[in-house]
Amino acid sequence: MSLFSKMKSFIFRVLNRSVWNWSTAKDTAVYLVKWSFWALVLGLFVGSASAGFLVSLDWVTTTRENHLWLIAFLPLAGFLIGLIYHYYGKEVQAGNNLLLDTLHTPKEKIPFKMAPLVYLGTLITHFFGGSAGREGTAVQMAGAIGDQLAPWFKLNPEEPKTLLTASIAAGFASVFGTPLAGAVFGLEVARIGKVRYQSLFPVFATAIWASFITDAWQVEHTHYPILEKLTWEPLHLVYITGAGIVFGITAALFSKLMHSTGSVFKRAIAYPPLRPFWGGVMVALLVALLGTSKYIGLGIPTILQAFEEASPFTDFALKMGLTIITLASGFKGGEVTPLFFIGATLGSALSWVLPLPTALLAAMGFVAVFSGATNTPLACTIMGLELFGVENGIYIALACVVAYVCSGHHSIYTSQRIGEAKNPKLENHIHQKIEDIHRSNQSRK
Repeated sequence: MSLFSKMKSFIFRVLNRSVWNWSTAKDTAVYLVKWSFWALVLGLFVGSASAGFLVSLDWVTTTRENHLWLIAFLPLAGFLIGLIYHYYGKEVQAGNNLLLDTLHTPKEKIPFKMAPLVYLGTLITHFFGGSAGREGTAVQMAGAIGDQLAPWFKLNPEEPKTLLTASIAAGFASVFGTPLAGAVFGLEVARIGKVRYQSLFPVFATAIWASFITDAWQVEHTHYPILEKLTWEPLHLVYITGAGIVFGITAALFSKLMHSTGSVFKRAIAYPPLRPFWGGVMVALLVALLGTSKYIGLGIPTILQAFEEASPFTDFALKMGLTIITLASGFKGGEVTPLFFIGATLGSALSWVLPLPTALLAAMGFVAVFSGATNTPLACTIMGLELFGVENGIYIALACVVAYVCSGHHSIYTSQRIGEAKNPKLENHIHQKIEDIHRSNQSRK
């Protein structure tokens, strides 16, 4: 036997006796090729849908700001949205919570009507002056699209969860232009403290493709300032921890008020279409009394201003109030961009009392309040690095983690489940949904 043949035989024996044998190599290659193709297909659809949505949203926002009298018709717009969902969209009314419930216990296919209904509802909300975001819309559109594509693929029993997780990640990544944060968000959001690592490659691949496709449509994302590095001082950790506590409490308060206000609307108004009508009345009157439109819509100009100069403490509170009324009454849109507004302006305002740069505090608040409200500290840390640069990554990470811990078992997504308790004293919450925990706490009072 030649030397080459002996070496070849030896290598084959080693590989066959190791974990990485030829069968494993073949299965892995098939898996990578399969999900690379599916990620491209899903990313193409979701990225294109997000691009169209962002262009439409930009147009309605510009039109509203140029014709502020449109806000007077917000109650009628709310009634229209209420009618549409009451008679045609009851099964998709739960929005993001429907996606999370489907991840936990897959049932029937997510109705495709979720995509056009939430798209239309969000554009109406923003056109007439509601205070809402865009992430919820993009994620729901992506989830509905992904579930329609499922029959095209030959999926094993566990892979529909992976496909839906990848869809959620793609929607988030493409609407904000943050592919890495979008991927981790999709992995983190379903179960607090637990990540499905078997979905890692499909989710990252899909999020990256979706973000790339949206960019390929030449859709502009908001650009935030890259932060200058903060000179290290041990006392800074004390200040940032204190700020993180404030951000976490704010996130918990937002989540709790959102759900309790929604319950008040349901108890007080029996006919669902009238809930957003009266919510629209309240928002329109408040905007008229305030004499400014800075607290409605996405609020991007105010967010950017928060990085340049210290915001008044009223900014975050007013945005929180208007957003809660808008979304809790039944208007459509997301909570995340309003949470960015709340966090950035709150952080900026803290620069009045904390000896830290205004821009750094605004950046920390931007992602930390979001971290506490969605229980996704890793995604929010990565988002901070993608948006604001890596120079102050340790401070951004610390703020996100502290906010996550201090927000407790609260969330804007009531269908999130507890995979791992944040506190040893809360281990009885493991495997429960957020809404069930709150319902149990209410029954004890």
